[in-house]
Amino acid sequence: MPIIINLDVELAKKKMSVTEFAAAIEITPANVSVLKNGRAKAVRFTTLDAICRVLECQPGDILQWVPEDHPAAVAAREADA
Repeated sequence: MPIIINLDVELAKKKMSVTEFAAAIEITPANVSVLKNGRAKAVRFTTLDAICRVLECQPGDILQWVPEDHPAAVAAREADA
């Protein structure tokens, strides 16, 4: 899938751990990990709202579309295989 999740970048900018972040947005650290690693199949708007509120960012800072042949999309597909 050509949607890249840049959650790790935004967490690093805020110097926030996955555990702290999970508590702040009220989801499990395991679900944050699924999202952060690009394995999520969907994201609720309420979750996206919480992410943006806590990280003080825009949805476009978290989600990025790239073409199917982009190296990041190719690497994500290979990681899923």
